Amino acid sequence: MTGTDASAAGTDSRVTGTSAPPTSTARRLDTAVRAYVRRHPWATVVALGEGLGSTAFWRLDNGRLHWLAVQSPETAAVRRMLLPDGPRRRTLACPVTDFGWLDAVRSPERGVVVTARGLLMFLRPPEVRALFAACAERLPGGALVFDAVPRWCAGRDRPRTDARTALDLPPLRWGMDAADRPGVAGAHPNIVAVREVPPPGRGPLAGRLARWRRHVPLLHTPARSVTEIRFGGLGTAAGPGPGGAPADPDRAAGRRSR
Repeated sequence: MTGTDASAAGTDSRVTGTSAPPTSTARRLDTAVRAYVRRHPWATVVALGEGLGSTAFWRLDNGRLHWLAVQSPETAAVRRMLLPDGPRRRTLACPVTDFGWLDAVRSPERGVVVTARGLLMFLRPPEVRALFAACAERLPGGALVFDAVPRWCAGRDRPRTDARTALDLPPLRWGMDAADRPGVAGAHPNIVAVREVPPPGRGPLAGRLARWRRHVPLLHTPARSVTEIRFGGLGTAAGPGPGGAPADPDRAAGRRSR
């Protein structure tokens, strides 16, 4: 199984008739995407390596956004059989690391938010940095939301087995700690903000406890952090979106979001 297939195991709950609640990581990703879509209701959500088990489109759909699921060719073929493309939801067969999927984003001036759940940890560090730079270059005014394992989890070059699916997974090659987050902005000049997405509905104390847990590797299952990267340029490059939707004021004024 390749890195782009790492999150592809399972079957979509709308197909099987089952419904599993989203994990804490998924809820944090959802929170960031919803916030972006509120500012840009006609945006495109690009789900990298989404696989077959995600119901994110139906959780996040506002009736106007467009959804592009980028999959490896093998996974895309199966996904299209189970979930045929619709007017606002489609699947693209393309490795996430060759960036050809960027050309498939329609009307990027309306806003683009890219999600990468359970994916980046399987890529090599130069591939991750190249992804950050490509998105910053090609998606002005957009955002990238991803999860990451702690750095101590990465670099163990041995295959693993997913306990839920019994499928072999590639080794973890990339991780990120809180101290690494400021350095992400160095991947490209158009990265204007990098922030952690905290667990929803929890106070600051819970967030501190979650960060402390990441530094005690023997006492817990590795906790994933969720990070949002924002790119500058939409407010000045494209102006208001369709239907008079306002551009992000931080982008228009050239300010850094916190």
